[in-house]
Amino acid sequence: MKEDCNNQNPTCRLNTCLFFSSTKLAREFSKIGEEAFKHIGLSPSLAMLIYVLNLTDEIQQKELGERLYLTPSTITRFIEKLTYKGLVAKRSEGKNVFVSTTEQGKSLQGEIVLAWNTLHILYDGILTEEESKQFINISNKLLEKLGK
Repeated sequence: MKEDCNNQNPTCRLNTCLFFSSTKLAREFSKIGEEAFKHIGLSPSLAMLIYVLNLTDEIQQKELGERLYLTPSTITRFIEKLTYKGLVAKRSEGKNVFVSTTEQGKSLQGEIVLAWNTLHILYDGILTEEESKQFINISNKLLEKLGK
């Protein structure tokens, strides 16, 4: 988006930059997410990983990373943290690593869903339902196009 901005006004230039605006928004959402999930003792990203794992019996680590849009090194680091906490178990079969939740990890599902609902409540009402759908659609379009 190009707007008539004076080169001497850096705030104007930043606020018309998609990268800057989306990064700024991501930081604000992260703060809200951390608040919603802090009582579980997990970051929102780790909690979402457990949530997805709890919906499957077992999944390949690579596929889990793809579903959560995480790089291989990040998913490996997350799995190591959760294994150390006793929430996740992993097993190797040749070159493939399979991941599943432990009973302790499964027991967190209700708290994760409550935290997720709390997160939605914290930002509910900022956008209309239609605006939220449009924002998600535009975000998904950007992710699809940029990921190629």
